Amino acid sequence: MSVLNCRASASAMVALATLVIVGCTGSSGAGAAAGNTTEAYVPGLGELMSLQQMRHIKLWFAGQAQNWPLATYEIDELGEGFDDVVGFHPTLGNRPVAPRDLVPELVVEPLDSLRAAADRGDSKSFDAAFDALTSACNDCHQAMEFGFNRVQRPTSNPYANQVFTPGQ
Repeated sequence: MSVLNCRASASAMVALATLVIVGCTGSSGAGAAAGNTTEAYVPGLGELMSLQQMRHIKLWFAGQAQNWPLATYEIDELGEGFDDVVGFHPTLGNRPVAPRDLVPELVVEPLDSLRAAADRGDSKSFDAAFDALTSACNDCHQAMEFGFNRVQRPTSNPYANQVFTPGQ
């Protein structure tokens, strides 16, 4: 191989390495122009609340099937989801109240009551606590000027692929 060919090959490898490094970091060039950045993803409030709605539905069906371990799991997931709401969206624009204030005030007690009912396997208390949580959600929506978004007890199961009855 001639010296010119070696230099051309070395230059090509350096150019390729530079493209790979720049492309992977997203710091300049086409990656940055296409919107690829290294900023952390923050889920929107609507995305978080859609997950909360799913958990609310699954919690209801777990409780109705008296699958207390699944109900407890969904209660824990709801708690984590509300923590995410407060963590990612402590305030929301020019709303009269902030999620960081409303969420602890409205949902902690109903979640604790749901957990206690699930721990006891008490269907009647579970239903009352579920209704209290649902009311708290609607109160929060109203206070945050999202009163048009009302939740209720689920009337049908959208999760036909999940078994809610307790396993062996």
